[in-house]
Amino acid sequence: MASLRVQNLHLPAIGSTKSTRRRLNYCRAAINFPSNLSPKGAAAIQNLVPVIKLDELAQNQQYTVITEIVKRKPLGSPKESRLLVAKLQTIAEAVADRVEMHDIVGRQRNYWNHLFLHSINSFALSASLMTGISASLPSHLLALKLSSMLLLSAAGGIMLIVNKIQPSQLAEEQRNATRLWKQLGREIDQMLSKKSNLTKQDVNLAMDKVLALDKAYPLPLLPGMLEKFPDHVEPTCWWPKIQNKQNPTQVNQEKSEGNGWSQELEEAMTGLKNVLKMKDESYYVELGKLVLGINKGLAVSGPVIAGLAAIATGFVDSPIGGSWAPVASIVGGALVAVLNTFEHGAQLGMIFEIFRNCPRLYQKVQEEIEHNLSEPEVELRENGEILATRVALQLGRSVSELKDFAVFASPSCKVEDMKEFASKLF
Repeated sequence: MASLRVQNLHLPAIGSTKSTRRRLNYCRAAINFPSNLSPKGAAAIQNLVPVIKLDELAQNQQYTVITEIVKRKPLGSPKESRLLVAKLQTIAEAVADRVEMHDIVGRQRNYWNHLFLHSINSFALSASLMTGISASLPSHLLALKLSSMLLLSAAGGIMLIVNKIQPSQLAEEQRNATRLWKQLGREIDQMLSKKSNLTKQDVNLAMDKVLALDKAYPLPLLPGMLEKFPDHVEPTCWWPKIQNKQNPTQVNQEKSEGNGWSQELEEAMTGLKNVLKMKDESYYVELGKLVLGINKGLAVSGPVIAGLAAIATGFVDSPIGGSWAPVASIVGGALVAVLNTFEHGAQLGMIFEIFRNCPRLYQKVQEEIEHNLSEPEVELRENGEILATRVALQLGRSVSELKDFAVFASPSCKVEDMKEFASKLF
C-alpha cells in the first residue's frame, strides 16, 4: 500500500476586512510507494501529483486539511515549442523578403513617374515647336507636320496609360507597404525573443497579419492593382480582426491593479474615439474626394487635348485649317505639358493615397478603443496605460492630453463643439 506523509502546517490568521482577499493555499505531500510496484502501475502514478487543498471552513479561522489527488496539466513539450519557433522564423523570413520586394518595386514605380513625366512633356513641347517652325520652312512642312502629329499622338497615348496606373500613387502604396512590413517584422522579432511565452495563437496571428498585408498592398500591377479612381473613397484595411489574447497569470495580476483602467480613462478614450470619427476621419475623406475629383479631371482632359492638338496639326497650311490650326496645335501641345506637370509633377495620386490612408489609421485606433471598451471585465482588456500610451504616440500627443477629450464622451456631442483635431501628426 502507498503511504501519504504530510508535514505540519502553520497558517497565518486571515482578517475579516473587505480589503482582505480570500486565498486558496496548497501544500504538496510526499507519497511513498512499495518497491515491488509493477511498471504499469508506476507509469500510471507518474501522471498524478498529490495536492493538499486548504480552505477556510469557519469564521473562527479554523482550517481543515483536505487531501486530493489531481492529474497534472500537461505542458507544451519541447518538440512543440521548437515547432512553433520554427514556424514563426519561417514567417519572419517571408516578411523580410516582402520588405525587400516592396522596397524595390516602390523605387521602380517612382522612377516610372519621373520618366513618364519628362517624356510626355518633351513630346508635347517638341511637337509645338515643330508646328511653329513649319510656318517658316515651307519646304519641310510635311515632315514637320507628320513629326508633330506623331509626337502629340504618342504623348496622348502614353498619358492614357500613365493616368490609368498613376505611378506616383503606386510608389506611395509600396512605401506604405514597406513601412508596415517592417513594423510586422519588428513585432515577430519581439515574439521570437520571448520563446518561452510563445503560443500557437501568436503564430496564427502573425500569419493572419501577413495575409492581410498581402491583400491590402498587392505586388502585381495587372491584375490585382488597387483602384485608382474609386467611386467611393474607402481606405485599405491592412490588419486582421482584433482578438483577445490574455495570459491567465497576467490576468490575475492585472485584476488586482485595475488593469490600468479607470472611469476617467474610459471617458477620455470614448471622447477621443468620437473626435476621430466625427472630425479627423470625415475631414480627410472630404480632402480625398476633392483631390480625386481634380485628378480625374486632369486624367481625362490631358489625353483629349493632346488628341485635338494632333488633329489640328494635320490641318496646318490647308484651306480648312486657315490660321486657327497652327494656333490650336501650338497651344494644345503647351497645355498638355502644363496639365501633365500639374498632375504627375505635383503627384496628385500620391496625395490622394495619403488622404485615403489617414482615415484608415484613425479607424484602426477606433477599433482598438471599441474592442477594449466593449469588454465589461477590465482584466480581459489590454492594459489601459499601455493602450493610452500607444494611442497618444500614434496621434502625436502626450498621455496627459488625452484627458482633454473626456468632454466629448457624450453621444449628444456635435462636431461644432470640437475645436481641434485629435491627431497632430497629419
